[in-house]
Amino acid sequence: MLEGVAGWVPGEPVPNEALPAAWGVDDAWVRTRTGIASRHRAGAGVSTGDLAYEAARRLLGGADPGPGAGAGPGQRPGPGAAAEPGAESGPVTGSGIGLGIGPGGGPGIGPAIGPATGSGVGAAVDAVVLATATPDHPCPGTAPALAARLGLGPVPAFDIGAVCSGFVYGLAVCRGLVVSGLYDRVLLVGADVYSTWLDPRDRSSGVVFGDGAGAALIGAGRAGAPGELLAFDLGSDGAGYDLITVAGGGSRARATARPPAEPADGDEFFRMRGRAVYQHAVERMTASCRSLLATVGWEAAQVDHFVPHQANARILRAVAGRLGIGADRCVIHLDRVGNTGAASIPLALADAEARGRLRTGDRVLLTAFGGGLTWGTAALRWPGTPRAAAHDGRNES
Repeated sequence: MLEGVAGWVPGEPVPNEALPAAWGVDDAWVRTRTGIASRHRAGAGVSTGDLAYEAARRLLGGADPGPGAGAGPGQRPGPGAAAEPGAESGPVTGSGIGLGIGPGGGPGIGPAIGPATGSGVGAAVDAVVLATATPDHPCPGTAPALAARLGLGPVPAFDIGAVCSGFVYGLAVCRGLVVSGLYDRVLLVGADVYSTWLDPRDRSSGVVFGDGAGAALIGAGRAGAPGELLAFDLGSDGAGYDLITVAGGGSRARATARPPAEPADGDEFFRMRGRAVYQHAVERMTASCRSLLATVGWEAAQVDHFVPHQANARILRAVAGRLGIGADRCVIHLDRVGNTGAASIPLALADAEARGRLRTGDRVLLTAFGGGLTWGTAALRWPGTPRAAAHDGRNES
């Protein structure tokens, strides 16, 4: 069962008007090609682990998430935990936005510092899964450090590297961990700091990507209850691995005769073959959604909310159009945060919940596409509690 979601993006928005002049773009150019008006960038010294911690902390609501003494509101993070420049105390701070919900509580939009939003969960977390393409280090994984920083004790923790499909893959993995009986509740975080990967000369990627993190709790529950994760469709095609890459840093690059201190020009940067990626993304996500809809017995018209990976507005519109899902049922968040990688779907969900758009029991279809190539789709019923006074918000983007 999906029990709750929360999201975090760092710092002030970077509007299209503030993009480097050398790129030769203006607001109209970026909006027309991507649908993005602004994005957020992590400050100096702020890593994926820092953003993941803040999203998880907001989801856990400041309550004790389990054994140990994790940093809570007003406490300084543990050793080695970076904070935004100028932070005196508390977890990662700045002027970013935070979104969160928890069982039994409504949504909240809070300041970047202070108690977490939402009502909190307060139940023990038995395992941690972090979906990211930008881990703090090539080795070790970032999830164990995240679990320790949250004060969860010696729980199992590991990373998933499915790039922008990572959150959907993570949902499937977490559901399996719970259904198998191994664990009662798993914390899933999708987080990426793509700004550390971007070539300052590459405007095509620079206008698209932002930094952020989203967290979710997956727990046990009964069939048919709100929050039920119904089914998944996952896939990959390694023949297209070179369409989305960071060539340097791994064993393939290190296995060459070139000294590590002398990487090929640009190997350390993110590269994407845009036209080919667009075609694959539209085709793979459309096919995956159709397959899963057939599995769960839903018609496209029965989907209350379609939440695709927030990659590019043209891709989102193309997939929704092929499925026959109208714009009024598409959850769009990338206009304000850009493509945040594995964080994009939980951020979009947290934002939609905060706007009062999602209702208990609503049919929700998630789909994503990423490097690898990887793709995945999930169908679920939305959790939460009825909010009779909340506005519908179904026509909001």
